[in-house]
Amino acid sequence: MPNVPNALLQQYVKLTEFLGLALGPDYEVALHDLTDKNRSIIAIANKHVSGREIGAPLTNVALSVLMDKSYETQDYRLHYFGVSAGGKELRSSTMFIKQNGRLIGMLCINFDDSRYQAVSGQILSLCHPDAFAKRVAHPSAADGASAAPPHRPETFRNSTEAVALDAISHELERLGVTAERLTSDERMQIIAGLEESGIFLLKGSVKDVAAGLCCSQASVYRYLTQIKKQ
Repeated sequence: MPNVPNALLQQYVKLTEFLGLALGPDYEVALHDLTDKNRSIIAIANKHVSGREIGAPLTNVALSVLMDKSYETQDYRLHYFGVSAGGKELRSSTMFIKQNGRLIGMLCINFDDSRYQAVSGQILSLCHPDAFAKRVAHPSAADGASAAPPHRPETFRNSTEAVALDAISHELERLGVTAERLTSDERMQIIAGLEESGIFLLKGSVKDVAAGLCCSQASVYRYLTQIKKQ
């Protein structure tokens, strides 16, 4: 069992192992210790699901929870959309571990249902035409409605640099610009978006953001100072 300074989190380490064995190989169970956001995973079962290891950083969704403080009024968050490092879609749920009202950890379960989706598709194809099967599996898409999730999917990465680069790519795509041709106002908008997402809670993220936006670290700090003043 790893050395966990908090006695409450120590109990969850064994629970992580138990849930991984009880639920089976399609369920990843990850325990985060929030005292180190850059290396927050202290226990993980079925790590092949997301491709992460012990010591992986917080995800973009976990960082957003810290920023919006939704944990203050909720005990858990259920069935939201995630994407593994290998591109597989996951269904994720997170329980907030609190001690005297303070958030100290998160217990996350990430379910990979790709095997079941494949079997489901094969069964439907045996008795229905392909068009009908697609309409049943994805009714909103078949009706012409948008099937996009309301929030950014959770992305699972093994380094803080990768988490930061994901966030930068999202902001660049949202504005429809490239890092090499950013104006000062566009760079300000992107850094404001990154600040809101919680990226700067990670140590070393200023360096990663500066590299990703083709500017100096001093410029990033200057933009952050302006944003906080506003």
